Amino acid sequence: MSRSTSMRVLLALLACLLPFAAPLGYAQDATTLLAPSKPRVSAAIALADIPGRADTDERYAEEVSLRAARADPLGRLVPRLAAIEQSVAQKNGLFAYGELRTLPVVRLESMERHWKFDARQYARWRADMQASVAPYAQDAAELALRRADWELTRRAMSPDSTPAALSARVEAVAARLQQAEQALSSPLAEQIGLGRRANLLAARIETGQRAVEDAIDHADRRLFRLDAPPLWRVQDTGTLRQGVRDSLTRGLQSENSFVAQYAAADVGNQRVLHVLQLLLLPVLLGVAWRHRRRGVDPAAVLATDAELRVIRRPISTWLLLSMIGVLVFEPNAPLFAHQMAMLVALVPVLRLLPQQGRRLLGPWPYLATAFYLLQRLSVLLMASDYLYRLYCLVLAMLALAVTAWLLWRSRGQRFVGKTGRAGQLVHGLGWAAVVVLMVSIGANLLGNVSLAEMLVSATIESGYFALVLYAAVTVFEALLRRLGARKEVRRLWLMRRHGGTLLESFARWARVAAVVGWIAYTMTRFRIFRPVYDTAKAVVTHRFEYGELSISLGHVLVFCIGVVLAVWVARTLRALLREEVLPRMALPRGVDNSVASLSYYVLLLVGLLAALSAAGFKIGQLAFLFGALGVGIGLGLQDVVRNFVSGLILMFERPVKPGDAVDIGGTAGRIRAIGMRATTVRTYDGADVVVPNGMLLSDKVTNWTLVDQNRRVDVDLGVAYGSDVTRVMQLLQETTRTTPGIADDPAPAVLFTGFGASSLDFAIRAWTRRFDDWGTTRSDLMTRLYAALTEAGIEIPFPQQDLHLRTVPGDVLRALAVRGPFRGKDGPEA
Repeated sequence: MSRSTSMRVLLALLACLLPFAAPLGYAQDATTLLAPSKPRVSAAIALADIPGRADTDERYAEEVSLRAARADPLGRLVPRLAAIEQSVAQKNGLFAYGELRTLPVVRLESMERHWKFDARQYARWRADMQASVAPYAQDAAELALRRADWELTRRAMSPDSTPAALSARVEAVAARLQQAEQALSSPLAEQIGLGRRANLLAARIETGQRAVEDAIDHADRRLFRLDAPPLWRVQDTGTLRQGVRDSLTRGLQSENSFVAQYAAADVGNQRVLHVLQLLLLPVLLGVAWRHRRRGVDPAAVLATDAELRVIRRPISTWLLLSMIGVLVFEPNAPLFAHQMAMLVALVPVLRLLPQQGRRLLGPWPYLATAFYLLQRLSVLLMASDYLYRLYCLVLAMLALAVTAWLLWRSRGQRFVGKTGRAGQLVHGLGWAAVVVLMVSIGANLLGNVSLAEMLVSATIESGYFALVLYAAVTVFEALLRRLGARKEVRRLWLMRRHGGTLLESFARWARVAAVVGWIAYTMTRFRIFRPVYDTAKAVVTHRFEYGELSISLGHVLVFCIGVVLAVWVARTLRALLREEVLPRMALPRGVDNSVASLSYYVLLLVGLLAALSAAGFKIGQLAFLFGALGVGIGLGLQDVVRNFVSGLILMFERPVKPGDAVDIGGTAGRIRAIGMRATTVRTYDGADVVVPNGMLLSDKVTNWTLVDQNRRVDVDLGVAYGSDVTRVMQLLQETTRTTPGIADDPAPAVLFTGFGASSLDFAIRAWTRRFDDWGTTRSDLMTRLYAALTEAGIEIPFPQQDLHLRTVPGDVLRALAVRGPFRGKDGPEA
């Protein structure tokens, strides 16, 4: 094969690889792989670089050849693709397109799940195939680029001016690269062939899904028209339809195949569920064993009836929670698995139902389970239209009679739950069931068998599912209360501070989840979930475009939910760090607050970016928003940015810390919290003052407790003249030293400060290590000083003033008498 022919073959193989990449969902990635990471143009190699470049390219060609010869990239992919092809072929061979419309809706929904399962398996296979194709496509593109360089070099060389050794070297390298390309052609051809099989399989899966969806839509449309003659005109032929029996048999085979394939797939949710089941069983058995071993303990005496039932019946509790786990963790499991889970939960539900529920519901739980079993047995009569229709009619009439009897009985007994919200809800649902069953009976009599069958089965199954969820929520709440009563859990800060609220919140969310799950299940059984979901999806995904910005209601909802979750997670993490984790570490004072606050804001920022990404926003789409934000910062948000940066500096440098006693601009108090924008100061009068962080850096701040809790106590006093100064100083020194709260180091100092107007002045300088008790210590010291001076007979003088009196001469008095009384300018006599 010539060089040009080899090049054309390689390019053809790569061109064939691109269509295979498109259905796999990575056509753009494959196109990128065919080009280097940085676009470059092939160019001739300089003569001086030929030896070194030749060694490099020969080594690369050898590596590619070895990888192509030794590797088997399709070894794991071919059996997996064959298994998916077998599953698809089996379903396509069971029913023709027209036969699908004759199957019950339950079987159609199960087949829809099976097709979706194959689609997911194919998607996983497609991702693995992409990872397998990528290295070979990259090697092929790189070989083509390198050989193009050598071809240009060969053409640019002149036979007269180029040494023969270099010419030979160029020819050898080009030939080696061509051999590597030929070695790479075989695995690329295999991958292209497998890709063509995958394309055909993807088309079959899509066609099968569309056929089942059309059959389900046809069944939904059939609910609103008569599909059989009135019951009084139908005659029992006594024969069973062989076609229906064959369809049921084939449907059961498909269901069994689906269950086997799903179990063999071992997806992530299955592993999680199995691990939880394995961990839950020994825990429940251990709790029951400890309860029986200890007998009647204080915790058991205070336990509710629901808790005692959970503790004493661990196997029933485990079965019920395991079956609920199948519904929660494996929503895409075969419908047969969900039906079996509901049947297995039947006995645990009745055993774990608390006494309060029995008083509220009466005999309804037993009747609901009985009707559910009867409804499941109706599948045995589906081969006969007459018997199946008659069975549905009898079942609906019996359920109507029992429901009416229960409503009448509850009204006559006036049971405890009737007046409450739960009792009213049960009564409302009971009357709704009466109306639905009456409609089902009428539809069956008139000839709308599809509607009658759907109404009676949906009513019975939704009622039983409500009972299952009620028992599961009751068990969950009992386990929560039991867990919250353990000593190890009560020691946690979160449980000490918010234990009751936290447990109640978990229980409330469990009840909300149960109600939402029951509503979704009921809507599905009544055949209204699909249209409602499609309508809601169309509304939520409708895009509003403005320039490059494209947004939908779903984006807004995802963003709001993401922000709420980010705020909740950030606050929870900050509380745990501050109260539970960081206090246990030997950290300098203030570091815990900085770590908790920075973690809060970092997590909040990451959550905000994640919410934007989940909502579908991109930086390019938000360019105008960031531009407007930049303009806003430049015009009016300088102070906000300054305070934010100041908050970061305060958290890293920590000139002030929570709990410090400070004086900021005349505001004295203690630092309560340091945020990213402002700091809260709790004054000694009980007021909270919000101080911008910029002020803490730009203004002078007096921090009384930056290094330690020491504070000096100053007392100035004076004694009367004539007192013994040495004795006074000794007395003051001794009294100060023995006062509680006064530190010995540094020792108290007593100073003779001067001669006052009426006293000898002294100053006492002492220190206390208890800053919070500074005022009390100073008051106690002054009290002791006064008592000591009084006991020693040393007087603390009052302020004195000398008044000098002079005698008025007689001639002055006579002159005043002659003038008469003094009168003001406009006032009365003075």
